[in-house]
Amino acid sequence: MMTIPGKACAECSLCCQVLEIEEFAKPAGELCEHCLQGQGCAVYHDRPQVCHDYECLWKNDRALGPQLRPDRVGTILMEDPDSDEYRAVCDPARPMAWRNPLIFKHLVAMAKAGRIVVAKAGVKAWRVHPSGQWGPCI
Repeated sequence: MMTIPGKACAECSLCCQVLEIEEFAKPAGELCEHCLQGQGCAVYHDRPQVCHDYECLWKNDRALGPQLRPDRVGTILMEDPDSDEYRAVCDPARPMAWRNPLIFKHLVAMAKAGRIVVAKAGVKAWRVHPSGQWGPCI
């Protein structure tokens, strides 16, 4: 994937906090022990395959502006590799960050485009519908 100018991880390390990394026995919501905040991953060249395969949608989508950088909005936008879901995964310290007007507008647009859209924070999850309505996933 080609790098988009201005779209580097830089001081953002939200993926290292909100995502589970089984290979390190790191649960979702806890900062990875190998994360050097503001500097990157201490084991970058030897990182597990799951970290290698992870693609930050913000970094790879020109339509997602700098104001939507994950650490700024408290939300990672991602494709679920095991389903067709488009997900907004929130920082546990900001569980409703997906309700930020910029993020929510994007999620509704994805739902209108026919995607299944789910916002997640810890064990809680909400489905976002094309109408802009949302409710808990059961």
